[in-house]
Amino acid sequence: MNNRKIRVGITHGDTNGIGYEVILKMLEDERLAEMYTIIVYGSGKAAAFYRKAMNLPAVQFNRVDSAADARDGVFNIVNVVGEDLKIEPGVPSREAGAAALAALETAVADIRRGDIDVMVTAPINKHTIQSDTFAFPGHTEYLEAAAADDENPAKALMVLCNDNVRVALVTAHMPLSAVPGAVTRELVVERIEQLDRSLRRDFGIQAPRIAVLSLNPHAGENGLLGKEEEETIIPAIADARERKLLAFGPYASDGFFGSGNYAAFDGILAMYHDQGLTPFKTIAMDSGVNFTAGLPFVRTSPDHGTGYDIAGKGLAQPDSLRSALYMAVDIYRHREAYEEAYRRPLRRQHVEKDKSDRADKNE
Repeated sequence: MNNRKIRVGITHGDTNGIGYEVILKMLEDERLAEMYTIIVYGSGKAAAFYRKAMNLPAVQFNRVDSAADARDGVFNIVNVVGEDLKIEPGVPSREAGAAALAALETAVADIRRGDIDVMVTAPINKHTIQSDTFAFPGHTEYLEAAAADDENPAKALMVLCNDNVRVALVTAHMPLSAVPGAVTRELVVERIEQLDRSLRRDFGIQAPRIAVLSLNPHAGENGLLGKEEEETIIPAIADARERKLLAFGPYASDGFFGSGNYAAFDGILAMYHDQGLTPFKTIAMDSGVNFTAGLPFVRTSPDHGTGYDIAGKGLAQPDSLRSALYMAVDIYRHREAYEEAYRRPLRRQHVEKDKSDRADKNE
C-alpha cells in the first residue's frame, strides 16, 4: 500500500433536495482536504445558491474540468451541469433528476478510469432521475449494470451498515407482493456467500457470523404462517453451512432485533427492503451508511433520502454523509490490505509422511 491521498468523488444528488446542504456542512471541516483529495461532481451555481440561502460558512472550491486535474489540499468541484440549472428547493423536477444523473454518470466513468478511488453519492429521487439511460429502481441496480462487462459481470448487494451493525438484503427495490416469489433457495445461498465475501474483504472480518432472517412472522410457525422457511430458507442455510459458511437462522425479525440478538453477529441477511432497513435505521440513527458490495469499486451513500420537506431550511445534518465518506475510505483500505495479503499466498510447507519416516530410521 502507498501513502498517497485517497481520491474521494462526491455526487451532488438531487439538486432540489438536501444534498448540497449536507455536502457544504460536511466540508466546513477543512481537515478533510488535508486527509483526502475531494472532488464534488455538481454545480458551482447550486453550491453558491444553497450557501447563501442558508447563510452557511463559505466553502472554497477549486473548479476543475475533470477529476484528473484535482488538487490536493483543497476542495475541488467538477461542473457537470450548465449555469442555467433551475434550483427549486423541495420541488421534484426532471431537471433536478437530470442533474443528478449527470453527476452519477461522470463519477462512474472517472472511478472506472481510476481518476477517483471511492465514490460517495448524495440522495437521488428515483422517479425524476428516470431517463433513456437510467431505467433502474435505484443507485444499486444502476451501479451493478454500469460496473458489469462481458468478462466480469457484477453482482451488487445492498448493505446498510455502521460500526456495529451490517444488514444486507436478499431483495432490494421490489414491491412487497413480488418478494415471496423472488426469494429462492439459490438466491438466498448466493446472498449469504456475497455477504460473507464482503465481510471478509471489505470489513476485515476473518470468520464472519451471519444471521438469516425469516420471511414470515414467527419464522413461519412450523408452516402455519407460511412455508418459505421450511421449503426455501432453512435448506439454503444448510447449503451455506455445507460450504463452510457460518450462517444461522432463520430468525423472526421482531424478536431478533428487539432482544438485541443482532449484536452477536457480524452480518444480518434480511429478505426484503423494509424488514432490514426499518430496524437498522432505528438502531443506527444518524450514523447509517448505504454500501454497495460486490462492485469492482467502492460506493457508499448516506442512509437518508432527498429530504424535500426540509430542503433549503438549514435543518439537515451531515452526520450520515460524513460516515459514508469515512466508511468508503475504510473499505478501500480494507480491500487494499486483503488483496495484498492474498496476492502471493505462502507455498504450503509439508513433508511427505513416508519420507519423514525414512529420515527418522536413518538417524
